[in-house]
Amino acid sequence: MGMKISLTRRTVIPALVVLALLAAFALYLFQPWRAFTTTTVNESLPSAKPAASAPAAKMGTGDKELARGRFVSHEHDTSGTARTLGLADGSRVLRLEDLKTSEGPDVRVYLSTRSAAEVGKGLGDGAVELGKLKGNEGNQNYAVAPGTDLSRFHSAVVWCKRFSVAFGAADLAAMAR
Repeated sequence: MGMKISLTRRTVIPALVVLALLAAFALYLFQPWRAFTTTTVNESLPSAKPAASAPAAKMGTGDKELARGRFVSHEHDTSGTARTLGLADGSRVLRLEDLKTSEGPDVRVYLSTRSAAEVGKGLGDGAVELGKLKGNEGNQNYAVAPGTDLSRFHSAVVWCKRFSVAFGAADLAAMAR
């Protein structure tokens, strides 16, 4: 004696609607197509006073490199260099050079008070968001807000805000003066 299961329109249609809604939500949340896309950004090296004859790869007079570090991978393969630059006009910029990482649904750039190795546990107290990641490959600049004490920050982090994971991070070692 087996049990007979009777499926009616009253149960099948609502179940299909619920499944479709769950699938749409999962697609929104994970955005799996980003695993197959690349966004390349190649911004010029910032300079407060660019010289007319200076190539884009050189800093302007009075600009200086404050700190530098190489990216290490966390949740996604990430490589490249992070540099903090002080421009002659007093502004500061975090520059990501030769960056190569994965695209993701809500990827941001942060300065963290934790080391590159420690951000695997989270950004830490006092982390500062500099903006959405402009591209997962290339060279890009992120303005640091005036008054931000760069000496408090130990790393630059490519961070997925939606899932609270680090794609990669770079320790920012101060340059010799």
